Amino acid sequence: MTLPAFERLVPSGTDIVADPYQLYAMLREQGPVHRVPSHGADDVWLIVGHEEARAALTDPRMSNDIRHSSSWQDDGGNAIGLNMLQTDPPDHTRLRKLVAREFTARRIEALRPRIRQIADELLDAMLPLGRADLVESFAMPLPMAVICELLGVPAADRADFRGWSSEIVFPSGPEAAGAAVAAMTGYLARLIETKREAESDDLLSALVRTMDEDGDRLSSEEMLGMAFLLLVAGHETTVNLLSNGTCALLRAPEQLAALRADYALLDAAVEEMLRYDGPSQSTAHRFTTEPVEIAGTKIPAGEPVLVLLGSANRDPRRFADPDRFDIHRDARGHLGFSHGVHHCLGAPLARLEATIALRALLERCPDLALDTDPDTLAWRPSMMRGLLRLPVRFTPAG
Repeated sequence: MTLPAFERLVPSGTDIVADPYQLYAMLREQGPVHRVPSHGADDVWLIVGHEEARAALTDPRMSNDIRHSSSWQDDGGNAIGLNMLQTDPPDHTRLRKLVAREFTARRIEALRPRIRQIADELLDAMLPLGRADLVESFAMPLPMAVICELLGVPAADRADFRGWSSEIVFPSGPEAAGAAVAAMTGYLARLIETKREAESDDLLSALVRTMDEDGDRLSSEEMLGMAFLLLVAGHETTVNLLSNGTCALLRAPEQLAALRADYALLDAAVEEMLRYDGPSQSTAHRFTTEPVEIAGTKIPAGEPVLVLLGSANRDPRRFADPDRFDIHRDARGHLGFSHGVHHCLGAPLARLEATIALRALLERCPDLALDTDPDTLAWRPSMMRGLLRLPVRFTPAG
């Protein structure tokens, strides 16, 4: 399914990659629901208002299963297994229950000292340089190391995984993306088999063994899809949360100073980062299983729908002065991790990583600053919002 042709909706020369929020504001002013052209044959429906987005995210008539699309014929099978993003209740409920048995709050909290250790090791390597690309040196490798250690991906394989993940999420072209999918599928299938044969306490091994009280367990295809979802979603989202959030802080000196003065604000700061410039600008495509009316607009059955989380989080009907980054704001109710049954399973881990990593960064880089004109920052052209690079400078460690 293709993405909206946003460039057709704004005046020529408008940089909607660097700043999509001006487009979102324009759409919200015209109404909370829109039908717009896409880069494929079909139009797509956009939901841009906060209230309407929350309603859509809990509406059972909005399916994540592409087989409800009026244009669906045959997907040729699942590219990388079967995962929770492709399913609806009751199948989704079953899959999530099996994963939640092992992806527990206790397992996540146990990672706290290791996350700080990884952050400090990365900063040890970065600080003597005096300047760095924070994406490459810190925001990218930290969640990569955490999720790979959690799932039991060998250190020697992480560079390959990083390349495949980046190509899948931010494809350079259809052939390269297809090759990355094939390579990751083969790798994950082999990795899962090794977990079946060896006793280990990592999450992937636990998922291979897990069984509910009725004797239900993940099939091979479901296991493959779950491994893919946990690895890619658990990595890419946190990379962009760290880099986008740090960028927002560095562009708002008064907010940065307030956080440095009181790290008790850190949890609230992370929630504001998720609201203000979160990594997930949109849900995956959903499809109406029957005609649906939202805010007076009728969407026929079988139509593709995107809920624009980034727009909902800037809706002035829900958040006062929404284009202001304010870590003192009560940002509860934001949709940075979606809402409803598809609320991000890894949200607690992402929050934990962000709070630990950001505190380590700010404590050890007391004069951290942008090392470029903020208007020249390059962003990835995707509904997964993230910086290509974040040049920073700081006093070199002696």
